[in-house]
Amino acid sequence: QLVESGGGSAQPGGSLGLSCVVSGYAERHNCMAWFRQPPGQERVAVAATYRSGGGTWYGSPVKGRFTISHDNAKNTAYLQMNSLQPEDTAMYYCAAVRCTLSTGLRISNYYAWGQGTQVTVS
Repeated sequence: QLVESGGGSAQPGGSLGLSCVVSGYAERHNCMAWFRQPPGQERVAVAATYRSGGGTWYGSPVKGRFTISHDNAKNTAYLQMNSLQPEDTAMYYCAAVRCTLSTGLRISNYYAWGQGTQVTVS
C-alpha cells in the first residue's frame, strides 16, 4: 500500500511537502509519480521519478516550483512544493507505476495509488 502524508493549507508563495511510503507491496514499479485532481477536474500527473534515480519529469504548471525525489532505503517518495499558487489547490495522489521518462512521461502500468492528501492554497 501507499500511505501519503503532508499537505494541508498554505498561503500563495508558501511551501508544503508531501511524502508517500510504499509498504507491503510487490515492487514491480520502476517509477513513483505524483498526480493531482482539482475539484471537478480530471486527475493529471504533475511529477515523476525513477525509483533508482537518473531521471525526473515535471508537468509544465509545476516545473521550477516542485521537486520530486525518492529514497530507496526508506521506500518513500517526496514532493516538495514551493511558490505555491491558488491553482495548485487539489487532492494530491502518489502512484507506483511503470514508466519511461526519456521522451516525456510515458506510463505503461499503474500498480498502486495512495489515499490522497488535500493541498489548499489561499
